[in-house]
Amino acid sequence: MAKAKRLLQSQLSKIDLAIELCDARLPLSSRNPVLDGLLRNKRRVLLLCKADLARPEQTKAWLSYYKSQGIDAMEYDAGPQRTKQARALIEKAAARVIQRGLERGMQKTIRAMVVGVPNVGKSTFINRLYGSGITQVADRPGVTRANRWVKVGPYLEVMDTPGMLWPKIDDPLAATRLAFIGTIRDAVYDQEALCVHLLQDLMRVMPQATAQRYRIKNPDAKGHELLEEVCRGRGFLMRGGIFDFERACAVILDEFRDGKVGRITLEEAPAAGVPEPSPKEPSNE
Repeated sequence: MAKAKRLLQSQLSKIDLAIELCDARLPLSSRNPVLDGLLRNKRRVLLLCKADLARPEQTKAWLSYYKSQGIDAMEYDAGPQRTKQARALIEKAAARVIQRGLERGMQKTIRAMVVGVPNVGKSTFINRLYGSGITQVADRPGVTRANRWVKVGPYLEVMDTPGMLWPKIDDPLAATRLAFIGTIRDAVYDQEALCVHLLQDLMRVMPQATAQRYRIKNPDAKGHELLEEVCRGRGFLMRGGIFDFERACAVILDEFRDGKVGRITLEEAPAAGVPEPSPKEPSNE
């Protein structure tokens, strides 16, 4: 993370604006607060990525909130229409730079830096802008190792940067949810404890859909008992009827990250004009 910060700082003088990506399911926890200081003198746009996995009404509420904070933001789902809209938002944000160039009789090439936490979709976004897989993509953090400039249009260049977390994540709820989406490596967390937290969040936000998907017969189960319910319901059992917790956890995490459990947002937007809060529990379905 320290190396990623140094790489980012070394390029700040070369960029006209920053494109920050966060996860639409975690519009608060998946934003690195360190970026506010690093990019304070740069124009910035915010994309709520993987919006097709989030609840539309919550995404709309978050966009309204960010608008009230003076932040140019939009939802993004990697589709061609959204990519076109994102490009338009970037060009709008860079309009002042473009105008200054035109006044000098030249068409300036805009240089934008793509930033965000690990595994939030930066390389995928650049590939969509470019029109093919020019950057390496994987469903795990830490794939991008160095800054790289990519020309995505006649007058637009973007730079892919390594995902960057902040040195100390003080809020354990935020850290746990970052682990849900794969921003923090799976090896860092006890997978059974992580899956229990995820199941509890899912049962709180979308109890009926979660119980149906994992065939949970006792919706009042708590803690590790909830993971046992999933093992029974989905047949994650080894010889002798022993619960296969390793397999259950792998499936639960993969299905959540792939959006198979349904559209879900784990953080509620504050009212417009209210300072950015700490993460809190989501509301019921």
